[in-house]
Amino acid sequence: MNIAELLNDKTIKAKEKVETISKWLLDGSLPTDELLVFAEKAKDPEKATCIEAIEFATRQNAKIADESVFAYVTKTLTENAPRVKWESAKVVGNIAHLFPTKLNKAITNLLTNSEHDGTVVRWAAAFALGEILKLKTKHNKDLLRAIEAICDREQDNGIKKKYLDAIKKTKK
Repeated sequence: MNIAELLNDKTIKAKEKVETISKWLLDGSLPTDELLVFAEKAKDPEKATCIEAIEFATRQNAKIADESVFAYVTKTLTENAPRVKWESAKVVGNIAHLFPTKLNKAITNLLTNSEHDGTVVRWAAAFALGEILKLKTKHNKDLLRAIEAICDREQDNGIKKKYLDAIKKTKK
């Protein structure tokens, strides 16, 4: 079974599709490049499922993500579909530590998403920005100020807590 067949199979639940693609990524039977080519051409729901599978896999083994994965999810942070935005942000959060010198564009896109109407998009941006802040890179001075400003504006306590936890860990 290939990606298209799996995603088009109505008898398989969405969560199972994500887990299957993730397993393929982790066991090496599906190269990440092949998944990215497929996702690039896919409609938003399928694209989001592909990115969610990458997120699931990178949570278990971040090293399966190479620069092309990082570049792809950095770019998809700017897409219109909220689910694509939040799954991309979670991948960035999982793999940012592998690309500490290439975070500029991801940070810019995540800061934009931190102002999104959708709570889940803002939460995922908070997760990723928090993970980047914890890396203590050259970005921290500006990023810390930006995150503190977001915390002042953010109404959702769950999102605010994500930022505050990251701030606390960087000040240790």
